[in-house]
Formats: sequence, structure tokens, C-alpha cells
Amino acid sequence: MELTMTRNAHVIASDAEAIAVAERLAQDFAPGASRRDRDRALPWDELDAFSASGLWGITVPREHGGAGVSAVTLARVIAIIGAADGSLAQIPQNHFYALEVLRSGGSPGQRARFDALALAGQRFGNALAEIGARDFRRRTRLSARDGRLFVTGRKFYCTGAIFADWIPTLVVDDEDRQQIVFIPREAEGVQITDDWDGFGQRTTGSGSVAFDRVAVQPEWVVPFQASFERPTPIGPLAQIMHAAIDLGIGRGAFAATLPFVRDRARPWVDAHVDRAADDPLLVAGLGDVAVRLRAAEALLDRAGHAVDEAIADPTEFTVAQASLAVAAARALTTTAGLLAASKLFELTGTSATLAEDNLDRHWRNVRTHSLHDPVRWKYHAVGNHSLNGINPPRHGAI
Repeated sequence: MELTMTRNAHVIASDAEAIAVAERLAQDFAPGASRRDRDRALPWDELDAFSASGLWGITVPREHGGAGVSAVTLARVIAIIGAADGSLAQIPQNHFYALEVLRSGGSPGQRARFDALALAGQRFGNALAEIGARDFRRRTRLSARDGRLFVTGRKFYCTGAIFADWIPTLVVDDEDRQQIVFIPREAEGVQITDDWDGFGQRTTGSGSVAFDRVAVQPEWVVPFQASFERPTPIGPLAQIMHAAIDLGIGRGAFAATLPFVRDRARPWVDAHVDRAADDPLLVAGLGDVAVRLRAAEALLDRAGHAVDEAIADPTEFTVAQASLAVAAARALTTTAGLLAASKLFELTGTSATLAEDNLDRHWRNVRTHSLHDPVRWKYHAVGNHSLNGINPPRHGAI
């Protein structure tokens, strides 16, 4: 079986249009973000608007009818949405990751087929990670039986799967090699459970997917392990999107801080001023956050250019340089995002903790999302290359 439905998605034609559409959608998404987070209400309507806008098809190359936007633009789009709603910004991350897996390792036919589906508005989720064992990706199997292929296993942290038309799933085949299988969301034997109960990113739908001997077609199987046995930009492209999400959430926290300081916060008594906005130490603290967010934005743009170079010419050198640039960006977007979300409370006072405002969602979201990959290993990658000339490993987490 195969899904053929579309959502009549708009086709975005340029990088500039992608940015403009993202800015318009962010204005629509922001007002309901707090309510969705508080109620853990999955954003079905918002996602339909998001994918219908054409933004989910912006990385489809021009030869397949898309805009083929740069990694710089992709990161900017995600950060714009992330400032409005961090959960909404995370949901399409694995969709774009799947498209890059296809671009790097799929056959021409597979690329044309799934690129067309993405342009039509279909959404790709993910079923990559597993829990309960140290080797967290290798227990879901792709098995050949009597000339047919079947997938059996269970995944967690499946962001986007519940909203998806297709679920790209990481499996190990009978030769013990990793592959990605694009599995229709409605295939017999697929069970999706909305059991994500993390304290942050509450509405990403990052729950469980179980596969009970799901029959799949050979043309749905895309090489994965082979794409890391040679230099490809899959890893740095995946990671730059994570960096953009953290930057966006940090921007959202900073944007929430400013009106609170102007309208509701009180200055400290020793400042001898009437308004919190005139408290010199508070103002300096805001300046510190602003500088770090701007620095993180600059590193994100720099990393985007490096990823674009790796996409255009994937060599050992360009891919390593992209990974290092993205690692630096992720290190700073993590720390800047966390700083912005924490300073929101430090600089505004106890009244900012009231449940009605739900301002803690910014900290909960950036803290939860930034745990995807340990930031300490980003510093290690940069330091190990600087000191010892060792390139980062090639995998999806660097």
C-alpha cells in the first residue's frame, strides 16, 4: 500500500519567499503556543497550515520542482518558527533529515518520488532511536522472508511520526547493515502511541512507534550506513537544524523578557530608579543575553555556509569543516538559549513564575531539546581538531 493523498501545498520558489512565509506563519503560531504547551495539545491545525505553506518542501532541489534553498535559509526558517513555538520548529526536523538521507544515498527514482510527495504536502516523521539498551538503534529489523520484506521492532523519541504520512525508520537488515525504510503511516502493523511526557517540547508528539511484521516494498528502502562510509553532509545538516531550534527558543525567551521588564518587573531597591528598565545591572544582563544570541546567530549562519559547501562538494575536507562549524554553532546556541531562558526569570523576578503566564515553557523547551546530543562533545570535536588535527566522526550526531 502507498499513500497518494496531498494537502495541495504551495510551492515556494526562492530563499526570500521561504523567509517571508516563515515570518508570516510565526505570527500566526505564537499566540497559541502557551496554551498548546500548557494543555499538551498536539498542533494538528498548525501543522496543516505549516506544511500547506510549502515550507516543508523548500529543500527539494530545483531539478525536482522545489526551491532548493540553502542550509543558511533552512536554519533561519527553523529559528523563526522556533521563536514562536519551539515544538512546532522541531517537528519538521526529521522530515528535512529524511530528504537529505534520500539526496545523499537514495536512487534517482527514490529521490524523484519522495521529493514529489514532499512538494505535494506529505510529511515525513521518524522512527530512529530506541531505548532500553546501550546500542539504541540496532534492534529493529528488516527481514527477508519468502521473497518479501518485513520490519519488526519498537522505537521511541519519534518526533513527527504521529503527524506523518510516511515514517522513515532506521533498521538493521539481514546482513547487519543499517538502512532507512520509508513506511506509510497507515501500513498494517504500525502502531503509534502518544506517550511522550517530557517536561519540555510537550507538543512534538515524540512518542513510540511499534512495527509488528510490517510488510514493506524494496523501493522504500534507502541506504543509510553506506552514506556514512563516505563523506556526506547528512550529519551537519541534521545538527544545524537542532542548533536553529535552540536559537529560536532562546529568541522567544528574550522576546518575552523585554515587555515583562518594561511593564511588570520592579527595579532592585539599591538601583535607586523608578523603573526596572532603568536598573543598570538588569539592563547589562539583557545586553549580555542579546550579545550571546547575536553571536549564536552569526555562528549559525557561518555553519550554514559550510554545510552548503559540503552539499555542493562533499569531500573529506568540506564535510569535516561543516561538522566543525555546526558543532561550534550548536555549542553556542545551546548555551545562549539556556541563558536567555534562565535570565528571563533572574531579571524579572518571582512574578514571572506565575502559572498563568507559563513563561517557564521557554526554559523547559530549550533544556529538553538541547539534550538531544551532549554539548560537551561539540566542544570536544572542535578542541580535538584544533589540538590534534582529528576530524569529527561521520554520523548523524555531529
